[in-house]
This record gives sequence, structure tokens and C-alpha cells, in this order.
Amino acid sequence: MPMPANPNFTKLFAGSGAVTLFNALRAFVINKLLAIFLPPAAFACVGQFLNLMCIGQATSSLALQNGWTALTSQNKDNREKLMGVWRGGVRLTTFASLLTFVVALLFCFMAPLETLLPGVPTRLAQAAILFALPGVFATNIITITAAVMNGLGENRKWALINIVTSVWQMLWVAFFLYTGRLSVLSIIATQSIVAAIFAIQISSRAGFSVKQIWKSALDTRGPWMSYALMGLIPMVLSPLVLTFIRTTVASNFGNDAAGIWQSVWKVSDFLFMAMSAILTVILLPRVSPKMNRHDFFAMLHPLLLRIMGISLVMVLALYFCRGILVQVLFSQAYMGAVDYLPFQLVGDFFRAGGFALALVLIARAETTKFLVIEICAELLLAVGTFVGIRLFDFNGPMMAYAFENLVYVIVLYVVVRRLKWNIQ
Repeated sequence: MPMPANPNFTKLFAGSGAVTLFNALRAFVINKLLAIFLPPAAFACVGQFLNLMCIGQATSSLALQNGWTALTSQNKDNREKLMGVWRGGVRLTTFASLLTFVVALLFCFMAPLETLLPGVPTRLAQAAILFALPGVFATNIITITAAVMNGLGENRKWALINIVTSVWQMLWVAFFLYTGRLSVLSIIATQSIVAAIFAIQISSRAGFSVKQIWKSALDTRGPWMSYALMGLIPMVLSPLVLTFIRTTVASNFGNDAAGIWQSVWKVSDFLFMAMSAILTVILLPRVSPKMNRHDFFAMLHPLLLRIMGISLVMVLALYFCRGILVQVLFSQAYMGAVDYLPFQLVGDFFRAGGFALALVLIARAETTKFLVIEICAELLLAVGTFVGIRLFDFNGPMMAYAFENLVYVIVLYVVVRRLKWNIQ
């Protein structure tokens, strides 16, 4: 039976939009607190530490968030098969977490932390990395439970996990920054720990319980492999590219300039967080290899137009209010970012459409196509930044970002148009 072109779009958009507002509020509050307490150079250092945490989260969880949503959605009508899929995912995540933690311990005492985190005493950097281990584990729990609730269609529980997590992280960062009882990096590393306990309690009410999963006679790991590759490689490659860009900016223009670039990138993070959260809920559970070509494009084209329209409105609003935006999100020390936001916002406009099309490849497990495009896009951004700095000075990274996302959305649309679909 053909799918309706627009099933519950308004309801799903409103629900996911409300959760996104809380996540945006969390990001704003934490970012504002850091901008008030830290100068631009230290702000860039925090961004570097977050990149290291992102790599740890990717390798420990195998970056399976989209897999948890897609495989749960595809198997939710067969409880026995679903439990086998869940058990396979839990075991893979457990093994990956143990390996990641061992590597992190070695990294903590062997890596040149004074270079990676300039201005941070080595002992404080080591302490932050050790604190980050339970923090990464907690973040993975929150990510997995929320993704499973999304796949099960438990939108209220998905929303509750996200909202409580956002509120708790704001309170945690605000309290410890105000009291000064932990270093800034340690505060960032541990902000998700308590929220993970809450996420476990909520997800168990929907049947996602580790105790029940371990009782399953099935242990299905095969379907996870493609999702692991599609999640892990971009999640590791992207922080590495951002680290390269930040280091390149700092070496050419100084550490304060790297902080200004970090603030420009943070604006993109806010926009992407909003669009990706909404799209993951609306699009990912609805794409299946069992669909035929007509049904798929009847669903995709109207949705893609809406997403690009919403993205355009958001980008234009931020462009005309960019002076106020930088003052609100950061502080007076970051006002230099205003002059460099226009090209970055052009990239953000195309990034929304590109992410929607990338989700199609993820849902269909088109592993090779997805990875080739992602790797080429990240390399294009890195090379574009290197060349752009030499041609356009500090505007180079932002212009490279805009160009990379334009190419990304065009290539993805061509690839999606050429996918093979069931004939019905």
C-alpha cells in the first residue's frame, strides 16, 4: 500500500521541534556560560577537548545511533527478532567501550597534551580525560535509549529523555562553573552522568532493559556492521578535520582567532542540532528498502522542500540578526565573528538538505555510497580550508564550508535519484 505523502508531519515536526528547543536552550546556556567565564583562546581549547570526547563517543558506541533507530523501527513488530538485534547491539557497544577505555588510558599518559590542549596544565588535562571515561559511557546510554524510543515510536519517552538530559546538563555546568569545584574540562566531561540513570529508567518502561535483552536466545550482529561503518568513520573523521582547521587557523592567525572561528562554528552546531534532531525523528524511521520508487519520492520531495524552506528562513533570520546573535550566544570578546558569519550561514543552508539526503542512504544501509561521499566531503573541507586561508585569509574556512556543503547536497541528490527501489 502506498505511503501517504505527508503522514503526521505537522505533529512530528511540532513534537521534535519542542525537544529541539530544549536542546537549543541547553547548548545556548552552556555556551554562554563558557563564553562569559573563558577568553577566546580557552574557548577554543574547550572545543578541542570536545572533539576528543566526540572521537571517544564514536569509537565506544561504534556511532550506532542511527542504527538503533532504524533497526528498532524495522523489527519492532517481531519481539523475538528485536531482542536479538538489541542484544547484538549491546554486546558490540560493550566490547567497543572496553577497547576505547583502554586506549584512552594509554592516551592520557602518552599523548602530547600540552600541544593538544594548550594552556591547560598536564595534570588537569589528564584528570579531565579520566573523568571523560564515565562521561562518555553515560552519553552513549542517553544516545542509545533515545534512539530506541524513536525507533519504537515512543515519542513522549524520547522527548522526556532529551528534555531531562538538557535541563540536568545546564544545571550541572552552571553549578560547577559558579562554585569552581571542578576544572572547566572536567565539568564538560561529566555533565551527562546523572541524566544517564534517568534515561535507563525511562527506556526500561518501554521494554528496553539490559536484563531482558541478555535473556534473548538470539544474538544478531550482522545488520549492525554497515551502520557501524556509516556512523563511526564520519564521527571520527569530522573531529579530526575540525582539529586540523582549528590548528591551521591558530598557526596562521593566533589562538584568539581560533576562538573566533570556534564561535562561528558553534552557530552552525546550533542550526545543525536543530535540523538533525527533527529530521532523524521525521525521516529515518520512514525510509525502508522495501519501499518502491514512487512511494519514496512522493514522501521525500515534499519533505525536502519543507526542510530547505525552514532552513532558509532560519538562515536569513540569523543573518539579519547576527550582531545580536553573537552578543547573546557569546560575549563582547567574540564580536569579530559577526563579519565571518555570512559564508558560514550559506553552508548551513545547504547542510540541512544534505543531511536529509544522507539519512536516506543510512536508512537503506547504502554503506559504500555513504562512506565515499562523507570521506570526500571531509577531505574537501580540509583542503578547501588550507587553500582558502591562503587566498581569502580568515574568510577561507567559512568559504570552504559553504562550498563543501553545496557540492555535498548536489552529489547526494544525484546518488539518491539513482538508487534502485522495489518494483511493485
